[in-house]
Amino acid sequence: MSAAVVIPNWNGREDLPACLDSLRRQTLPVEVIVVENGSTDGSVEMLRESYPDVTVLVQAVNLGFAGGVNAGIRYALHRGHDAIALLNNDAVADAEWMRALVAEMSRDDRVGMVASKFVTMDGARLDSTGECYSTWGLPFPRGRGEERLDAYDEATELFGASGGSTLYRADMLRDVGLFDEDFFAYFEDVDLSWRAQLRGWRVRLAPDAIAYHRIGATSGRIPGFTTYQTLKNLLWLATKNVPLRLLPTIAPRLAFAYSLTFARAVLRGQGVTAVRALAVAAVKMPKKLRERRVVQAGRRAGDDVLRPLLTWDLPPGSTNLRRVRSMARRVMPWRERGRARDAEGAAPIDGGGAAPRRH
Repeated sequence: MSAAVVIPNWNGREDLPACLDSLRRQTLPVEVIVVENGSTDGSVEMLRESYPDVTVLVQAVNLGFAGGVNAGIRYALHRGHDAIALLNNDAVADAEWMRALVAEMSRDDRVGMVASKFVTMDGARLDSTGECYSTWGLPFPRGRGEERLDAYDEATELFGASGGSTLYRADMLRDVGLFDEDFFAYFEDVDLSWRAQLRGWRVRLAPDAIAYHRIGATSGRIPGFTTYQTLKNLLWLATKNVPLRLLPTIAPRLAFAYSLTFARAVLRGQGVTAVRALAVAAVKMPKKLRERRVVQAGRRAGDDVLRPLLTWDLPPGSTNLRRVRSMARRVMPWRERGRARDAEGAAPIDGGGAAPRRH
């Protein structure tokens, strides 16, 4: 199986060498493609001087995570690769990373994505072992912050995979499409995971594929970035992908969680950012509704397949929402009966951490 690795880079000159050096050490050779996303820190010059073996695709402006990796994926597909991995520029891959990813994908032609075990740079805690989607409409990285690095080694069937360190089958990308560039960053990987699941592709974890990640090294440089992208993309994610029969369960919970998130942003002095995110989400909502019709019309997987893959509770790290929900249950105990009916046939909660996942 021929594989390429796409790395999006925006002003990551300090982190990029360690990432690229780790790919040079892979036991399974790969083509390395860096999408240079409008950097101004000398990244391009460093790449050309020190890494002449790396393909560099220079973009005139920052296309975001989604637009950047799409440019690299299109190039890799044109080159005829069977699989394309994404790796954050602030991540370092274990020498067996690609070999383990390819081995897992090769076991079953229906597997469209294989997630790696993403751990913190110091190796002390998990960052992600796959992406989850809660019935509250909130995605979250499975296992984030947990100290047991082998906690999910047996739980290999996933809802979704993180764009920070995942292998994608080329045939799946041709079938499902690439990342939605309107998302720019945050939850674009969960959107792709939804679309893949709806089309009947499977997502798996390769526990032996390990990469180390410096969380938030890119997004943390931009004030308000997380708030803006989260509030904008959460609405589009549910609008495009949640099946009709699951909407009565997810939509009201998401509305409540979204309102609380919006209010917290205002209280933190990010009211202008929150309003701008909601406005952009509303302006493009007609487009997302048109995309929904295409996504839902092309689905191959039934609700019985999708329901067990969802997390039928709040994300483990949603402390404020859990507190508010506990208060609501004390004053509205009859809601418990409805909640129990919603969860009938659902899979147990699987994972840790809290939304959102950062690139």
